[in-house]
Amino acid sequence: MEDKDFINDLKAGKQFAYAKLIDLFQQKVFATCISFIPNKEDAEDIAQDVFVEVYNSINKFKGESKLSTWIYRITTNKCLEFIRKRNTKKRFAFLQSISGNELPLDKTKYFTEINHPGIVLENKEKSEVLFKAINKLPENQRVMFTLSKVDGLSYKEIAEITGKSLSSVESVLFRSKKSLQNILKNYYKNES
Repeated sequence: MEDKDFINDLKAGKQFAYAKLIDLFQQKVFATCISFIPNKEDAEDIAQDVFVEVYNSINKFKGESKLSTWIYRITTNKCLEFIRKRNTKKRFAFLQSISGNELPLDKTKYFTEINHPGIVLENKEKSEVLFKAINKLPENQRVMFTLSKVDGLSYKEIAEITGKSLSSVESVLFRSKKSLQNILKNYYKNES
């Protein structure tokens, strides 16, 4: 899969190579997107953006990492970009509502459909609580936790994707687990 001929075919713009790329990575990219943004339509849009970015940027791929690592990095960045834009829109709408110039808010709920195979939870409500808790983590913790626990990547793969050292990944994942435990503990303490 990672052979030089395949990558050269991609760089040459050969259609069969892109078809093969999509066959190989479509499910993995979508699974990562749905892990970050648990809304099927948004995850599909982001996955599509990832493949457009891969198509437009394949000539920048130097082969210093595996192709899959490079694609995971693009996917993660696209997801984080989407989350940042969404959060900016929410803040803008909130500020407008305070000032009295309220615009109609986007009523999209981000936990309407969760069919991610890596997450087997008892019900939709628990899934929503978990994703909300994960989204409260600092960005670096959220990224590494999602790649590790939701996507099932090894610490080494996460280090390659994020450009961090292995010990840094271990440290951030340890902190993310502690932070998540505290967030969930406080949530359930307030619920009872």
